[in-house]
Amino acid sequence: MGTDLRVLRRDDWDEWYDNLIRAFGGRPESAEERELWRQLTETDRSLGVWDGDMCVATAGAFGFRLTVPGGAAVPAAGVTMVSVAATHRRRGLLTSMMRRQLDDVRSWGEPLAVLTASEPAIYGRFGYGVGTFNVNAEIDTTRVRLSVPPGTDDVRLRYASPAGSLGACEAVYAQLVARRPGMVARIPGWERLWVLDPESERDGASPLQCVLAERGGQVVGYARFRIKGDWEAAGPKGTVVAQDVDALDPAAHAALWRFLFDIDLTSKIDVRRRPVDEPWQYLVSDIRRCSLLVRDSLHVRLVDVGAALGARTYQAPLDVVLEVEDSFCPWNSGRWRLTGDPKGASCERTQDSADLALSVRELASAYLGAVPLTSLAAAGRVHELRQGALTEASIAFGSPVVPWLPHGF
Repeated sequence: MGTDLRVLRRDDWDEWYDNLIRAFGGRPESAEERELWRQLTETDRSLGVWDGDMCVATAGAFGFRLTVPGGAAVPAAGVTMVSVAATHRRRGLLTSMMRRQLDDVRSWGEPLAVLTASEPAIYGRFGYGVGTFNVNAEIDTTRVRLSVPPGTDDVRLRYASPAGSLGACEAVYAQLVARRPGMVARIPGWERLWVLDPESERDGASPLQCVLAERGGQVVGYARFRIKGDWEAAGPKGTVVAQDVDALDPAAHAALWRFLFDIDLTSKIDVRRRPVDEPWQYLVSDIRRCSLLVRDSLHVRLVDVGAALGARTYQAPLDVVLEVEDSFCPWNSGRWRLTGDPKGASCERTQDSADLALSVRELASAYLGAVPLTSLAAAGRVHELRQGALTEASIAFGSPVVPWLPHGF
């Protein structure tokens, strides 16, 4: 009888979500966590595929605003909760959902779609490119020391309830959003995700703890973390599992990291999803003993090339014609004249000769400034058609602050 692809109805949410949980391994969630995801799901922006009365595939899209170079908050569909039941593989269900979803995003007037991928190999064929990276680290605090900047001792630290301090922490986060491309303004209710703290997520560590950094009575940073105790014959060797470390200035940043380094009965900090350029890396005495691992984070899709490229600014004056190939969203294909500078930009259709040729996937990777166009050209993914155009565009597309997505969705 075939399958039925349709917008999610609120009454169907439980079966829709059960299919998603099963596709990701079937680990049950707490009632509180499940209820929060129910509240956060935007059903009118979510899709399900049904085989009879059974849900066999899911996809959602949160209505985010993404910071782009220049500080603008651009509407972006946060693609999420994508799954296909193992019984329904290789039937084109994922492709049909991606087709419908991108058509919908375009109709909503959102020039970007973004996602974090459980399997990065999946989404390139739909025009997504890796747009940000992050760093994981395991820091040996018995052998690594911090050299902190002046003013660090003026920052007061105090313990606070993770839930009780949520408003103060979110106020800090909100100030940081406009400073760095790749960050998303949180939708109301999202802040509760970071303090749910289900025991199943702790991996033997303590309940979530929080420390606030204050100056002049104002909260200027915070750290949320767990302690995972361990001992050996020579003594304690616990781990600080850092979940969030956000600060508004160098002294507050250093004070929070010094605190994490100095927690009693620990010898290691395990921290994940941090910015590639995070300042603590330049305060440590031995970066090799921090065991850095860089991995992909936010995957970006330009749904409307003209609107997306015109929404950001550029580090240097730029006037370039791009020949864009986009087989999945053919409305993007063709030539676009992009003119811009640090104050603004415009991107319009043109019949002029192209200066650079590339697919929408490479354009997406370069969009936030994390991946230089010159690097993509060296990989044979971008082609220079006018001498000098590649260097000009690569410099202009860069960002003085490395883009970063602090959390998944």
